Amino acid sequence: MERSTIVRVHEGLHARPATRFVKLAKGFESDVELVKDGKAVSAKSSVKLMLLAVKENQEVTVRANGADAIEAIEALIGYLENPKAGLDNEEPQTPANDAASAPALQPAPAASSEANSLRGVAASEGVAIGPAFAHFPPDIAGQGRMLQADEIAGEIDRFRAAIAAVQARMDRALAQDTLSAGDRGIVAALRDIAADDSLTGEAEKAIRGGNDAVSAVITAASTIAADFSAVDDHYLNARADDVHAVGRQICLVLLGQDDVSLENIPEGAILIADDIGAWDLARAPLKRIGGVVCGHGGATSHIAIIARSHGIPAVLGLGNQVNALRAAQEVALDGNSGQVIVDPNAAVRADFAGRVEAAAKERAGLSVFKTVTPKRADGRVIEVAANIGSLEEIEAAQEAGAMGVGLFRTELLFMRHMHLPSEDMQAETYAALAKAFAPYPVIVRTLDIGGDKPIAGIEFPDEENPFLGWRGIRMCLDRPDIFKRQLRALLRAAVHGNVKVMLPMVSDISEVTRTRALVDECAAELKAEGAPYATFGLGVMIETPAAVLIAPALAKEVAFFSIGTNDLTQYIMAADRLNPTVAKLNDVTNPAVMSAIELTAKAGVAAGIMVGMCGEAAGRPDLIPTFLEMGLTELSMSPASIQRAKKTIMAIAGD
Repeated sequence: MERSTIVRVHEGLHARPATRFVKLAKGFESDVELVKDGKAVSAKSSVKLMLLAVKENQEVTVRANGADAIEAIEALIGYLENPKAGLDNEEPQTPANDAASAPALQPAPAASSEANSLRGVAASEGVAIGPAFAHFPPDIAGQGRMLQADEIAGEIDRFRAAIAAVQARMDRALAQDTLSAGDRGIVAALRDIAADDSLTGEAEKAIRGGNDAVSAVITAASTIAADFSAVDDHYLNARADDVHAVGRQICLVLLGQDDVSLENIPEGAILIADDIGAWDLARAPLKRIGGVVCGHGGATSHIAIIARSHGIPAVLGLGNQVNALRAAQEVALDGNSGQVIVDPNAAVRADFAGRVEAAAKERAGLSVFKTVTPKRADGRVIEVAANIGSLEEIEAAQEAGAMGVGLFRTELLFMRHMHLPSEDMQAETYAALAKAFAPYPVIVRTLDIGGDKPIAGIEFPDEENPFLGWRGIRMCLDRPDIFKRQLRALLRAAVHGNVKVMLPMVSDISEVTRTRALVDECAAELKAEGAPYATFGLGVMIETPAAVLIAPALAKEVAFFSIGTNDLTQYIMAADRLNPTVAKLNDVTNPAVMSAIELTAKAGVAAGIMVGMCGEAAGRPDLIPTFLEMGLTELSMSPASIQRAKKTIMAIAGD
């Protein structure tokens, strides 16, 4: 079965639209092909699809063969005929480009459609304009010769010495006071990669096969990075850049070279690079950097996290487009939309200068709310907390004035390592989180992962729809060997602050009672071992229709509710939020979704438990008044939205 159409996707199926098209195609059982000019490629391969070079207004044919061929063709044709498909406002939002987390985007400058305008991933909000500072260090290559048998042992020793040197260098950096808390966490994560057996073992295997150490490291890093990149998850994709960055540092030591320094970057300059190692950026004079533009990286990369934590606008993931900036004299960038303009004209310079000034005034106006404790008219405190996924994001949350953490996503802790994190590693992470925000509460969500985001150490079954499958609390209860390790770590961490624990994907009361039994079991074990621990409040994330409908009964069993509007909207509306053809249905303001939120709030208020919200809607000034009327007393959001939310709440109280 096939059907032809004219492509209306803006600028055609380039990187991001192609990726989304492939995701949509993979959702169907049928074999699907896209045909252009007689050439057919699989619609489930991003690389092949991009190589087909489908442009806007070209004719293509979608061909499908299988049980759901009709549905596949309808959905894919709908995507191709949608002019907004692939644009920023059509994709699921992330903390970096979340419309609820960023200031309202200013109109694009008049010259944005000129040839000198590029588009990348909006990774750190803000606008900037300044002199270009090109940072393109030379590539590293191996010797290109095979070792003799008697050289191998010595080469392995040289490799191990290089690993030790890189670790020692990172240890020295960690011991200094110049790194911020967030940057220190990133360097520590890089050090873990350098010490990981997967990297060192793969490299030593290559050396024993006769490769020189530099070639072996390049090969090992490329192999492991490819594994990360192959997984359809942005967190794992971002770790590929970290592996390459660590591999480069090891190679430089082996070659006796130092990397090109960023010490001489001018005040207010825009840093331009194909790839920047988090290790290099963390040690750079960040206060002098006006913005970052990079060929590699995405919104969840360590480069993006560093940029956000230091308030530096950043556009990443430009790919080969970044080469157009090598000879640039001046660059303007918009970290809200992902736009980069090379050598802007006078009109664009004036426009960006005005936007930079306006943004500074807005930040200054909102900054007075950093230390404000917002209250309702009746005096009840409304906790405005942060959604974060790693310790590196703590500093940005604190700088914004977060009153604790309303959602700590523990899956990143599992996903960023090449093996399951130990109980000690988890306990240290959760304890650091608790200490950082004490006495404010930190709500830690237990492992929320499924077949769509596989991790090392957990074998997931093949599922047609992993979003409705073995994930979240379902997986955890079936794997007590993994779940108990996390619960023990949380009990140990609770000694250090106000820790609360939240269960994801709950749809039955038995999931709560079974978890509580495991918590009691873990507490008894720790007591018998003489290990310090403390109890924590156990709550649930309300994100399934089932949880909404049994909310009155659930409220009697838990300490709090936290409404996850992102997934709740998806499940209530039966509309995949990754499917652009049904994007209009994923609207939290739909009466069905708002009714579900209200039902949940009523049940929680009636039972006398806290009701909060940790979905992106929590930061929307237009919805906050309604949520407070419903009885919510905690709102958790991206750090970028916190001061604006506090201002909104205070305005309500003053009315």
